[in-house]
Amino acid sequence: MCLVYILDDDEELCASLAWLLESVGIRSQCFSDARDFLRSYDRDRPACLVLDVRMPEISGFGVQEMLNEAGAALPVVFVSAHGDIRMSVRALQNGAVDFLEKPYDPQHMLDVVQAAQRTARERFDELAQRRDLLRQLESLTPREREVLHLVVDSVPSKQIAGRLGISTKTVDVHRTRIREKTGAESIATLVRDVLRLGLRLPAAR
Repeated sequence: MCLVYILDDDEELCASLAWLLESVGIRSQCFSDARDFLRSYDRDRPACLVLDVRMPEISGFGVQEMLNEAGAALPVVFVSAHGDIRMSVRALQNGAVDFLEKPYDPQHMLDVVQAAQRTARERFDELAQRRDLLRQLESLTPREREVLHLVVDSVPSKQIAGRLGISTKTVDVHRTRIREKTGAESIATLVRDVLRLGLRLPAAR
């Protein structure tokens, strides 16, 4: 289940939003202090964040910046009673999925949160795929990594053989071992996943 974090120094608003989400079966966790939230945030489960802009000590934008620096895949929905176009543009440019003004329409908030939950699950699944594939790539030998780098660069097997001073048959053996170690259906599928996930291949060493 995708958790919804609510971070707002207005505790009554937090409780009200938590009740609204609970009314449609969405589990939430409320925080009125940014540091408490940052200490409690669990990166190992899909979640999204409803975040107030104006808060003491650390603003909503400050929290967003910390999450971005940490590489968190947490979709953020900003809320503000004092929002303007400049604020909303800043929030969205820094990766927020939406920006709502208080008081917000309850049904609209539910729609926005449910969309953020879908995004959270997609991002979480993609990160899991990235971690799994990187772990598999780390198991490759230096020579297999050299071959894979060239395959990703669309270099044909014959040219790979020439560059590495090995036979084409040996290149094909390496390609087979790469596919087996990564569990890919084919080398083409592996290359597609590497490019889709934006992975940086391990160095040959």
